Amino acid sequence: MNSRPRLVLASGSPRRLALLAQAGIEPEALLPADIDETPERGELPRRLAQRLAQQKLLAADARRKLTSEYDGAYLLAADTVVAVGRRILPKPEIAEEAADCLRLLSGRAHRVYTGIALMTPKGAIRTRLVETRVRFKRLSREEMDAYLASREWQGKAGGYAIQGLAGTFVIKLVGSYSNVVGLPLAETVALLAGERFPVLQRWGHPA
Repeated sequence: MNSRPRLVLASGSPRRLALLAQAGIEPEALLPADIDETPERGELPRRLAQRLAQQKLLAADARRKLTSEYDGAYLLAADTVVAVGRRILPKPEIAEEAADCLRLLSGRAHRVYTGIALMTPKGAIRTRLVETRVRFKRLSREEMDAYLASREWQGKAGGYAIQGLAGTFVIKLVGSYSNVVGLPLAETVALLAGERFPVLQRWGHPA
């Protein structure tokens, strides 16, 4: 019987999967959680990121309980929210939404919040919230049009992916870079290690 601690990721995001791989962590399985991500009336960005992360965790846990295959595994969920002040930006699927995001972000500072939720093998839930401040340069019409044509923005919080072409827009970043990509590594590893998931032991014995 394999007694090695296992991790299930409540996401299908290739960005989060790549970030975990960077930390030497390979999830046993992916259980994407399909939930309504609409903000509640008057909900602040910080609260939204925390709430959605926990809802994704619980939805993935409900899916997991349909089979005994992943009993006893750690379950990790996260959600990233981009905001200008109290205004929460969408995860655009159409160019018009992405263009609105770029116009709003151009030449301004914004904040990126990621809520993390972890369920331990005993069912305890641990959460963290990480905030990063980002400032974009003033974007020209040509830059906006070219970025929209790239379609990198599709489905990304705030309408951009910092690890791609939009990295050229950033003139200042305070906090976790990986948080803006979609999963703050230092805080995620600390959360896992604090609950006895053997992150560091895997560095010397990769899977």
